Amino acid sequence: MATFISVPLKKASEVDLVKPLSKFVTATYQGSEDQPEYLRAVEELNKLRKNALGRPLDKHESSLEVLLRYYDQLCAVEPKFPFSENQVIDEMARDAHFALASLGYEKTCVLFNAAALASQIASEQNLDSDEGLKAAAKYYQLAGGAFSHIKDTVLSALSREPTMDISPETVGTLSLIMLAQAQEVFFIKATSDKMKDGVIAKLANQAADFYSDAFKQCQYKDNLPKYFYFQEVLPVLAAKHCIMQANAEMHQSMLAKQKKRFGEEIARLQHAAELVKTVASRYDEYVSVKDMTDKINRALTAAKKDNDFIYHDRVPEVKDLEHIGKAALVKATSITPPLSQKFADLFEKMVPMAVQHSMSIYNQRKAETVNRLVGTMREATNLCNGVLASLNLPAALEDLSGDSIPQSIAEKSRSIVQQGGLQSIEQLIKDLPELLTRNREILDESLKMLDDEETTDNELRSKFNQRWNRTPSGDLYKPLRAEGGNFRSVLDKAVQADQVVKDRYNTHCDMITLLCKPENELNAAIPSANPTKTLQGSEVVNVLRSQLAQLEQLKEERDTLEGEIKAVTFDMSTTFLNALAQDGAINEEQLSLSQLDQLYSNYNQRVQASLRSQEELLGQVQTSHQEFSSLKQSNSEANQREEVLKKLASAHDSYVEISSNLREGTKFYNDLTEILLKFQNKCSDIVFARKTERDELLKYVLSTCSQFLVISFICDYNKYCWMIYSSTNFQTCRERPNYSRYKKYKTNICVCTHTQTCMDVNTQKKTRTNMTGFPRILKKSKPFQMQ
Repeated sequence: MATFISVPLKKASEVDLVKPLSKFVTATYQGSEDQPEYLRAVEELNKLRKNALGRPLDKHESSLEVLLRYYDQLCAVEPKFPFSENQVIDEMARDAHFALASLGYEKTCVLFNAAALASQIASEQNLDSDEGLKAAAKYYQLAGGAFSHIKDTVLSALSREPTMDISPETVGTLSLIMLAQAQEVFFIKATSDKMKDGVIAKLANQAADFYSDAFKQCQYKDNLPKYFYFQEVLPVLAAKHCIMQANAEMHQSMLAKQKKRFGEEIARLQHAAELVKTVASRYDEYVSVKDMTDKINRALTAAKKDNDFIYHDRVPEVKDLEHIGKAALVKATSITPPLSQKFADLFEKMVPMAVQHSMSIYNQRKAETVNRLVGTMREATNLCNGVLASLNLPAALEDLSGDSIPQSIAEKSRSIVQQGGLQSIEQLIKDLPELLTRNREILDESLKMLDDEETTDNELRSKFNQRWNRTPSGDLYKPLRAEGGNFRSVLDKAVQADQVVKDRYNTHCDMITLLCKPENELNAAIPSANPTKTLQGSEVVNVLRSQLAQLEQLKEERDTLEGEIKAVTFDMSTTFLNALAQDGAINEEQLSLSQLDQLYSNYNQRVQASLRSQEELLGQVQTSHQEFSSLKQSNSEANQREEVLKKLASAHDSYVEISSNLREGTKFYNDLTEILLKFQNKCSDIVFARKTERDELLKYVLSTCSQFLVISFICDYNKYCWMIYSSTNFQTCRERPNYSRYKKYKTNICVCTHTQTCMDVNTQKKTRTNMTGFPRILKKSKPFQMQ
């Protein structure tokens, strides 16, 4: 019986996973209590890779278990790290040059090695024992399933054409070989258990069919014979097909004998003898069929003797024999992680990237909802303060004496001084341009890195044309450029918002300055007016004070409501994880909007009720103020004083809002700086990876071109000497051609179009030529692209 076929393992490059994955964990889970655990898991993952790929593996189940554990971990970690966004893989490419730098390539190669090792373990089994037969069948089916899985997924897993050993044609053929060998193991098991000859014949015939399919795949696929492995196994597959077909015929002949079809018995034994004779003559160096040949010949001799002397049954032609049935007992093992019995996800607590992305969008939606509700209340409060300031309330009620600072104005003055006064605002305004400039510089530098690398890529693409066969940088950078465009738009809007704040500050600067003065100076700056003490204790004053108290209470309730709205929390990760597990995808918009509606619908109703109460109270205040104003003694001094008090009240409200806006702006710019630095790192990482890839590709292209080049010197009518040193590059030395000095460049042919002469540098022999001969000389130096 022929030796079973096993597949060699792929060699792996050494890659340090710790640096890129730790960098992502540190940046993404900053401040999280789970961050140390994730960093330890990264270390464990790196150790797991070294155990699986960084050392020779024994042909033992424990080694296969290590490979399967690493494969399972790759499958588990894939949705949790942004491998598809080049944030991690580009870092990995710095440490080792991947033929195809992607997690999909790593997974495919690990699964290939698992299948190859399974085939090797199966080939080492003792087929004389039931345990060995069962183990061999199990591992061959596992190998067949793994190779089949690679065939179905390799093109979608990789961003480029796969290498020959993992191409769909190659792994598809390997899967057929593994299933054929598993079927052969079942045949051996059936023979050992002395099952019925009809069953054994069907098992052998099915195995022969599998080997035939694998042989045809190797023989007729244009690219498969180029792969050395199939050139070695091709004769083994042919021999195996003949051997299993011979076994099927031999056992079917036994069944014919039992049914007293002696002619059929002889015909099948003759066909079996011809098959093993073919194996012995063509594939003797790969497989020995001596024992099987002797067995068939003995049975054939006995059958002929009995038929000649006793039965005299007609021996039919082989083509007239009934076809032997087939019984497939093998099935490729389904590759559904986890495959390892000891697998435990190192990053079990870490949510998948799809959930992280959904959480990010959900948090944005939540922030927008909170900002909308809080903004609505703050706008209403500002409107209320503006109306009261225009009515000089509550200062008008406190200013019935007409010659002292109203209590509310005095409190506003002290409040501004306590918050830092003008100096605080001016410092914040001064800092904004610096923060803006810093963010613009980071963004400009990030995009410039992309521009420079893309320019270089386009130049090389125009020079080498189809030889420059990597993805264009312009296509690869589209997501980053879109992200950069969004950042630039955000900065432009921020500049407009900053200008609005500055304009408002300039409008109220004088009155804010007045509020910052000491109380005696402030009192002196406010015009005096005739007293209106007769209004003290009047009903209209009491009503106004009551209404103003209700407005103050309403504003306090809003502050409390704002705190409650900001404090609302809900962990949407569980909802997203359940949706991902059930449907395989996350409808983030539907889930987020539904949850936000549940969380904030009650708060929205309370905000609207607060707005309606304010509108009603302001209407009442305005009515009461009209009555109050009609009772006051009106004169120019009183009007002037009231106008100043209104401006002071309005200046205080503006100061509070401007301070809040400036602090929010400062925080916005500082937060944006961190985001832009991460964006800059992403740009830097991908540009570095592209440069590394560019250098490797350029080295390869030049090495493939150099063997075809003949370096030449060409002088044009302007007497400029051009040195052609590659297929597309030209250099001028701006001097007359000097044939003798060209020898140091190891030039083969020098051509001067001005004197129409050419010279062989090696022999120093000059030859007169004409311009029609010039292209023929260049033709020797292909590929040249004159520009």
